[in-house]
Amino acid sequence: MFEKKKIESEMASLTNSISLPKLTKTVNYDNWSLKMKVLLGSQENWEVVEDGFDEPSNTTGWSNAQLKVLKDARVKDKTALYILYQVVDESGFEKIASAKSSKEAWDILEKAYKGDDRVKQVRLQTLRGELESMRMKETERVAEYITRVETVANHLARNGETLPASRVVEKILSH
Repeated sequence: MFEKKKIESEMASLTNSISLPKLTKTVNYDNWSLKMKVLLGSQENWEVVEDGFDEPSNTTGWSNAQLKVLKDARVKDKTALYILYQVVDESGFEKIASAKSSKEAWDILEKAYKGDDRVKQVRLQTLRGELESMRMKETERVAEYITRVETVANHLARNGETLPASRVVEKILSH
């Protein structure tokens, strides 16, 4: 019971103090996931999402210290799972409602919104093409063009293809 009260208290404190980034069908998943990694990290919960938490089937013979570590990990996992429930729309919630851990919920969302390896390859190819064909518009300010180039470069990086800074500068200066 104390564990539930602790989670509820932490959640009330968190949700009242900061704005949670919502994941909807129209939100860019890459940007959302970056914000969530920082948010969960600031709450010291990202590691449990990234590494996962497995509930042991038997704790017989465990020391008090080991049981406390287990309890803390369980609270972190349930806190992270609760945060994930709060940041998705109804459709997203239905996808993760049966997840047993925050890692499982995160992985479900990642696959649903980012896709599998084939989808990632198509996305990378599309981004490469977008970068190559990008030209500065006549009505566009230089700062706006630079932002567009950097945005595509960041999307490439988040999908596993890092462009050297020299390539980004070359693209900006060539048009």
